[in-house]
Amino acid sequence: MVCNLHFHAQLLDSASRTREKEANMAAKAGDNPDSLMTLATVFCLRNLRKTMCYQGFRNKLCLRSDIFLPSEICDKLVNTYMELVHTDSNFEPVESFFQLFSDPRSTRLTRVQLREDFVRDRDLEAIRKQDLIELHLTYCNSLSSRSLKTLTCFRETLVSLCLFGCNHIFYRNSSAPLACNEDTEDEEEESPALETDFNFQGFNRLRLLNLGGLPEEVDAETLLKPLKSLTTLDLSNVPLLRTAFLTQWKDRLASLILYNVDLSEELVSTVVELVNLRHLDISRESRRVFKFKMTRKILTSIVQHLVNLVSLDISGHIMLDNCTVPHFEEALGRPSTEPCMSSIYPFQELKRPLQFLGLYDTTLCNVTHIPANKVTGSKNEDQVLNAIEAYTDFRPELAHRAINQLFDIARIQHCNQLLRALQLVIAALKCHKYDKSIQVTGSAALFYLTNTEYRSDQSVKLRREVIQVVLNGMEQYQEVTVQRNCCLTLCNFSIPEELEFQYTRVNQLLLKILEPARQDESIQRIAVHLCNALVCQVDNHHKEAVGKMGFVKTMLNLIQKKLQDRMCDQVMEFSWSALWNITDETPDNCQMFLNCRGMSLFLECLQEFPDKQELHRNMLGLLGNVAEVKALRPQLLTPQFISVFSNLLDSKADGIEVSYNACGVLSHIMFDGPEVWSMKEPQRDTVMDKMWDAIQSWDVSSRRNINYRSFEPILRLLPQNISPVSQHWATWALYNLVSVYPSKYCPLLIKEGGISLLEKVLELESSQPETKDMARKVMEQCENFQEDPMETNNVHEVIYGQRG
Repeated sequence: MVCNLHFHAQLLDSASRTREKEANMAAKAGDNPDSLMTLATVFCLRNLRKTMCYQGFRNKLCLRSDIFLPSEICDKLVNTYMELVHTDSNFEPVESFFQLFSDPRSTRLTRVQLREDFVRDRDLEAIRKQDLIELHLTYCNSLSSRSLKTLTCFRETLVSLCLFGCNHIFYRNSSAPLACNEDTEDEEEESPALETDFNFQGFNRLRLLNLGGLPEEVDAETLLKPLKSLTTLDLSNVPLLRTAFLTQWKDRLASLILYNVDLSEELVSTVVELVNLRHLDISRESRRVFKFKMTRKILTSIVQHLVNLVSLDISGHIMLDNCTVPHFEEALGRPSTEPCMSSIYPFQELKRPLQFLGLYDTTLCNVTHIPANKVTGSKNEDQVLNAIEAYTDFRPELAHRAINQLFDIARIQHCNQLLRALQLVIAALKCHKYDKSIQVTGSAALFYLTNTEYRSDQSVKLRREVIQVVLNGMEQYQEVTVQRNCCLTLCNFSIPEELEFQYTRVNQLLLKILEPARQDESIQRIAVHLCNALVCQVDNHHKEAVGKMGFVKTMLNLIQKKLQDRMCDQVMEFSWSALWNITDETPDNCQMFLNCRGMSLFLECLQEFPDKQELHRNMLGLLGNVAEVKALRPQLLTPQFISVFSNLLDSKADGIEVSYNACGVLSHIMFDGPEVWSMKEPQRDTVMDKMWDAIQSWDVSSRRNINYRSFEPILRLLPQNISPVSQHWATWALYNLVSVYPSKYCPLLIKEGGISLLEKVLELESSQPETKDMARKVMEQCENFQEDPMETNNVHEVIYGQRG
């Protein structure tokens, strides 16, 4: 009964610890689980044929006849599909995906967001019968005027439409190559024809419209004239020759965005007539040249006339005159958002603080009292994060610069809003996968935001998101800076544990980086280090899979290049270390090493770099793995190789490691018996004598640079009478390990049945007295340990292989 109560108490204690651990994990940044809806959606999209669809005529994917999906599910399916296409390289796009939503009797779409060149005219045509309420098309440059005609199918239901960056949609056949006359070299290429028949006639329900980036050939006034009920209009980067047409919405328009529109007095006069505006954005990119200059008078006029404003963005403007309160006159005390205390004179006219104020790339963001709850700027972390958040979707040029400022904060100072910062950078990298500047600055920021200083505050889920976007960047860009930033960021993670969910992908990307004949030295060094760490302390299945990717050949190619350059650097040493790790207990990889001239490179390295101790240790450790494979040992049994191994028995390099590993190689070879020893020189007995001498010269208390997770390769040498010296080497190895690291290796030896094998050594007449004596000492050392039910794998690894 006591035992049962004790067991019950243990269970309660364990449950309490589990709940405490879960609570602690839940408190970590970004640890909110995905909703069941999200998980189910992703599962269905990855398994369409097993869930919703069947293979129809000519392998076309068709929706099952017994399925009806409401708009909430259809919208989620389409929008998640687009996200997976852009952010998950393992996700396979489906050619006829949008056809699944062609019939509104079985599928209902209402809110769809599509982006980038992946979207084609036929995709929109496939869903033309749907009663769409929202359609957001962003940077869809593969769309031509065919899609404009498709838009008219939605005119009776569409409330919100975004065509931001879809410049080609206003041209006929824009996706086709520009035609040219091959017979006339001087004839200019024919430009795509502008679509002149489209207008917004009949779009009576349309309230929100984004035409950012509208080509200058398209007359915005004519295009927009039929729309009577707009409340939100975005004309970013659109040249406006006339401005009076905006007043047709003066009683309705609540939001007007004129980013990078060259302002004029006429345009400002028109804007201040739109008295119902709640959001006004007249910001610009400061590095572009504009004729218009902002003044205190103009800013005051905007504030005085647009009394309903809750959001204003004037980022990028240079004030012609000073409109800030002198520093010595600023109100004392903590920063205030009250308009009456504003450090910016025009904003003292506000009736209440603004919810949002864009001051990015202006000197105004540096003042003390700003009457707004959220401000973009570069003064502090909060302003910078606000800028990234506000500008990521449609202004990557500004987001890039704000992320660069966040990089400086994380590098030089300290990031106080870690979760928000990481989520914003991840969102920017996902949103602008094809924008090199975002990828460079984003990956650099991630390196500092995921380092040791911040690691304890990050959840598993969040760190996995970081890994995903980093791998996306590596996949998309072969440019040196992006590759270096991404590789360095991966070094901030526990390898291989945190990368195991993307194990195949990350190895493929790293091997691709190492393929070029001449690679940037720093990237090469980091990539080899990562490769080495990825094959250290993983199971044999992973090692075999990586071996089939060309890992062994890639490492040997790197070694060959370093030999040609007569350079033994970290890349050379890491490459041999990686080969040591990947060949452990994996005969196929050992075979690849031999097939790819590995032994020749071993001899060349020995000859070229006779004094490089760590290099010798790595190479001998690798050959120890090869020697453990019985079928491969005949390839090592040549006069040249045996002489080399025999000579290395005398090595004092790296303590006993080189001599120990050389003796290990020979011990396995000797274990095959005298009948396989066909060479005359060196003689088998002579080599065995040298092995005895070497073992007797080693200090049994030596600390080791090796980490065994299984003794199986050593234990197989114990109960035998073929080679007493091999038996002695194995016994010495066990005695050294259980003596120096008893708490680690005694339980392991007991677990793997080593004690019974040592008893057999004592029983064998062929066992040498010193071997028996050492076997007894091993058994005595283990008497203090009972069998521990810990799990072990049949691998042993070099621990220094993880050094970088």
